[in-house]
Amino acid sequence: MRGAASLTAHGVSRHAPAVSGARFAARPPHGAVEIDLRGQIVVPGLINAHEHLQVNCVPPLPGGVVFPNSYAWIDAFQAHFEHPGVKAALAVPKAIRLRHGALKNLLAGTTCVVHHDPWHDVLDAHDFPVGLLRNHGWSYALGGPAYGPPVQQSYAATPPDRPWIIHLAEGSDATARGELDALDALGCLGANSVLVHGVGLGEEGMARVVARGAAVVWCPASNRNLLGTTLDPRALVAAGRLALGSDSRLSGARDLLDEMCGVRERDELPAAALLGTVTTDAARIFGLATHGTLDEGVGADFMVVADRGAAAVSALEGVRRADLRAVVRGGLPRIADPDLAHWFDAAGIDTVTVTLDGRPKLVDARLADPAVMALEAGFERSGKVH
Repeated sequence: MRGAASLTAHGVSRHAPAVSGARFAARPPHGAVEIDLRGQIVVPGLINAHEHLQVNCVPPLPGGVVFPNSYAWIDAFQAHFEHPGVKAALAVPKAIRLRHGALKNLLAGTTCVVHHDPWHDVLDAHDFPVGLLRNHGWSYALGGPAYGPPVQQSYAATPPDRPWIIHLAEGSDATARGELDALDALGCLGANSVLVHGVGLGEEGMARVVARGAAVVWCPASNRNLLGTTLDPRALVAAGRLALGSDSRLSGARDLLDEMCGVRERDELPAAALLGTVTTDAARIFGLATHGTLDEGVGADFMVVADRGAAAVSALEGVRRADLRAVVRGGLPRIADPDLAHWFDAAGIDTVTVTLDGRPKLVDARLADPAVMALEAGFERSGKVH
């Protein structure tokens, strides 16, 4: 990757790492084809810390209703299941919907996803578009309908060096505010506990989370859409105990880049701290040692953005998915601007010409499944395989 700068949560370098096979290397292997990326910045592939991959094509509830907690939202959604659009979306085979959720993430530079739902065979497919958190424990929530593994049993069965994930304190009422105490009373608040949403934690609750070595996943767009409020992320991010998730489009942002843009527009976190929540901090919280960095020896998952002449630390400021010059996973380009066609050629990858939010792109032909593309607004085939 000749001529590119690089940006991580640790700072800026005027030299991007080399790629050898599927991993980053100190120098290109003998005979490697160099890609000229002068005027570009390489950024680690993003980690989406909370997703429900299979429901990104399901129409959300009509806007304007604020719920006191997630259980009230779940109750309201039961009637929404009778909506024709919801029925049609859920009639699409789950394997296709899971691939669609993964494609949504990849198009926005996310190369690793924490999927908070039961496992499915398609997630093990060798050509699944994104990497996934594996070998972790999870439960859905403390209350509400029975769904997913029981709380105490799943926590006890999770090795202490692997993350255990649960929706918690998702609301602003007494029910949500009391959930941290309830979880602690069950003996399930430990250093590997990852609490999703945490809106009702308050300052004291967040301090207890940090003291226990636990962590929180923040999904601000989903929180605001459903609950009308969200948490103050500053204490958690200062302790390195915060990761960012987009949730699904059922309640949250279109994708993780859009979520990040919203955080910066509201000036809720500095750019460097925000990048940490989707790279190094998220990797540490979830034990994803091979993600979130550009370090030698780790998987070569990254995205390329244009150097717009501003401070490189703000390279992702205002960047949406169509602005990305390329998204690379496992050392191979998956989607890129047409002037980088030689990158696909050098890797021996067949491509399809598409438009992404109106902009021409080339995409790995294996990602251009018509059934999956049909679910993704703004992503349309415009040419043949070549």
